[in-house]
Amino acid sequence: MDTDVAHERAELVKAFAHPTRLRILAELARGTRCVTDMEELLPVTQVNISQHLSVLRNAGLVGFVRDGAARCYYLSRPELVEGVLALLSADHPVVRKTREQIDREKNRPRGGPHR
Repeated sequence: MDTDVAHERAELVKAFAHPTRLRILAELARGTRCVTDMEELLPVTQVNISQHLSVLRNAGLVGFVRDGAARCYYLSRPELVEGVLALLSADHPVVRKTREQIDREKNRPRGGPHR
């Protein structure tokens, strides 16, 4: 992966890496929303919502249209956002291993029997 692609992918991951941005994306998956509408739905200020929307725009996940003085946002990559939201909504159990289990697996010959 070249540097430009790595940077682009890192920005994309960063966009999904905040709970408020995930909630904004979930709202936008339901349809176009103006910032003032989102302020009523989310427990953060309009300024904070705008900052998060800026990160989402920079990652190419959302776009906007003007409605008078208001900016109304929509998903510009709905298939990607909806796929990630579905993945994050699924139950993914955390596997915890003891230090002994990790050491045993690390020292086990590859292709050998599992105990």
